[in-house]
Amino acid sequence: MLYQAYQAYCDAMTPARLAARAATGFRDRFLGGAKKLPMARRLFALAETFDKARITHARPPYGIDQVLCGNAMTPVVEDVALSLPFGDLLHFAKPEVAAPQPRVLVVAPLSGHFATLLRNTVETLLRDHDVYITDWKNARDVPLSAGRFGLEDYIDYVIRFLRELGDPAGTGDTRRGAHVLAVCQPCVPVLAAVAVMAQDDDPCQPRTMSLLGGPVDVRESPTVVNDLANAQSYEWFENNLIHTVPWRYKGAGRKVYPGFIQLSAFMSMNMGRHNAQYRKLYQHLADQEMAEAARIEDFYDEYLAVLDMTSEFYLETIDKVFQQAQLARRELMHRGRKVDCAAIRKTALLTVEGERDDICAVGQTAAAHLLCTSLRPHLKRHHLQPGVGHYGVFSGSKWEREVYPQVRNMILAMA
Repeated sequence: MLYQAYQAYCDAMTPARLAARAATGFRDRFLGGAKKLPMARRLFALAETFDKARITHARPPYGIDQVLCGNAMTPVVEDVALSLPFGDLLHFAKPEVAAPQPRVLVVAPLSGHFATLLRNTVETLLRDHDVYITDWKNARDVPLSAGRFGLEDYIDYVIRFLRELGDPAGTGDTRRGAHVLAVCQPCVPVLAAVAVMAQDDDPCQPRTMSLLGGPVDVRESPTVVNDLANAQSYEWFENNLIHTVPWRYKGAGRKVYPGFIQLSAFMSMNMGRHNAQYRKLYQHLADQEMAEAARIEDFYDEYLAVLDMTSEFYLETIDKVFQQAQLARRELMHRGRKVDCAAIRKTALLTVEGERDDICAVGQTAAAHLLCTSLRPHLKRHHLQPGVGHYGVFSGSKWEREVYPQVRNMILAMA
């Protein structure tokens, strides 16, 4: 019933938000110079702030129209290379770049937000690479006829996408190969997917695997996130956090972990900061400081865009990754077979951790090296990035200046 109550609340608030939007439209069309009066600025700033403080359930645009490639700005065109029920393989094509570039699959987290959270990651990689991303879909928009989507299915999707990139023309020529980069939560299924491909001697095994800030072994330096995942039983999570999609959506009847619950949990960890940011937004709008207001608006447009996860994926991740650490214990199963990371011999491994990461602490990602025992020393690298938290590992200035060169050099060495 919680999802239905949330939907009823959103429906009840819709007229007020429409009124706020209409008020700002009236201001822009009819008020002229009067809108600059102090009282008018404060009134309409309040209306805009109220309208912006809302959760949305649609993927924001990536907004990557061009990138600096070499010495010139190069147009970028989004193209769906492969569409599957629970996610698309999205290609950021650069039609004007004639020379082949290494193909990189960016595997985005499926943790309550859309893959657009990795916009800066993609934009940086596009300077030197042909970039694809796992563009996960909102589970409430996937009909029940599409079936289930659990952790094993996630692994299957990664394998399917890597095969698509390993042989995009379907010719059987996999010599150029591909590279995979996982951010946060998907480090576990990506490592598992590469291991499964290695066990099968799949010709489309990626040349490199970069794991950025992921919970490969949560027993190392447990964080608050790890503690929360272990504070309750599997049954508690199933009984209290799983809800049914309302009838109005394509996925009506599907059991999901709603994105609005995940967002509420994230925000509650630092509610004071979020309240302060909205006060700043109001003041910037009232003072006509539009550039400063736009920066806050852009952040929250992304942060408040949420997606639902299928119940099976969420619960299996809690159980197998955070509670049992099955991959780290060498106990993870995939389609009836034990996943063996020791089978990885051809895929070079790079792990990256942030010194101040309070979500995936130091040691949790580096544990991948202990699992990939068959990799020769020159195929394994680890980078500990000083002075950054979780998001600084894949976004921001230090990602661009210090972490990205590590990724680029690994790919270049194996290209």
